[in-house]
Amino acid sequence: MAFELPALPYANNALEPHFDAQTMEIHHDKHHAAYVNNLNNAVLGTDADGKTIEELVKNAGKYGAVVRNNGGGHWNHAMFWNWLSPTGGGAPSGDLAAAIDKDFGSFEKFKEEFGKAAATRFGSGWAWLIVQNGKLAVSSTPNQDNPLMDVAEVKGTPILGLDVWEHAYYLKFQNKRPDYVAAFWNLVNWTKVAELYAASK
Repeated sequence: MAFELPALPYANNALEPHFDAQTMEIHHDKHHAAYVNNLNNAVLGTDADGKTIEELVKNAGKYGAVVRNNGGGHWNHAMFWNWLSPTGGGAPSGDLAAAIDKDFGSFEKFKEEFGKAAATRFGSGWAWLIVQNGKLAVSSTPNQDNPLMDVAEVKGTPILGLDVWEHAYYLKFQNKRPDYVAAFWNLVNWTKVAELYAASK
């Protein structure tokens, strides 16, 4: 069963004015599509063939750089589109909000820590909110790695991630990554994050 590019759950222009339509179109139709195609080619006829994307990601160290990079790219982006919503933004509620207050001190302190992880990740990579041993933590990974991987420095279950590769923001924000991070908070799908948090327990 070949891996497939999932459709965006909204129109390319649905996240305007925060994320522009052209970036969304290129990011999904070109970048994510390339990860899927490269992954399908990489696993063909190998012992990675027939494995789920979760199995490939969790055992990324076993399958080599091409599967690690493209498998991570596919998993990360498939999740990323669902962490964004035209009706997103604001603040979380319920159990998730309580956990953020408990583990970070406040929602504002969490945003500060997450924003720092995103802004200071050198080169390309991702910032993450993860569940680790029942507690929330912030981390970042290089390239298309994620905290599920056996090779991750900081391991955990990702419940929110932000792509900080330049292709995710350069057309609109140029070199101003912190402005992109600020725009992201207007789009976060807290319902999805809360679902993942509940499932992680």
